Amino acid sequence: MKTSKLAAKIVTKLFLVLLMVALAFLLNENNKLDHVYLDGKQIWAFVPPILLILGFITLLVICVRQKYSKPDMNWLLVVNTVVLMAYGITLFIRIHDMINQVR
Repeated sequence: MKTSKLAAKIVTKLFLVLLMVALAFLLNENNKLDHVYLDGKQIWAFVPPILLILGFITLLVICVRQKYSKPDMNWLLVVNTVVLMAYGITLFIRIHDMINQVR
């Protein structure tokens, strides 16, 4: 049980640190995101990340309320967070490439 508790806490903190670093990098200079536009035709492409984020928030709240005492919920949080980090990294790389093309 201690392993799942430790893994859940480490992965969650790592995700939050990566999120803050990415936001600080993207919002650093003169609103670089002003030239990045989204196409409304692909609205279904937003469903999986929204489900991942809602799942992360739900699992995080459940684990914190139970003080990380349920190993199954901790491992679900770890898996969800790792998938969310992988998705976030690929999204960050794609947005970074789009910003560099505008320059």
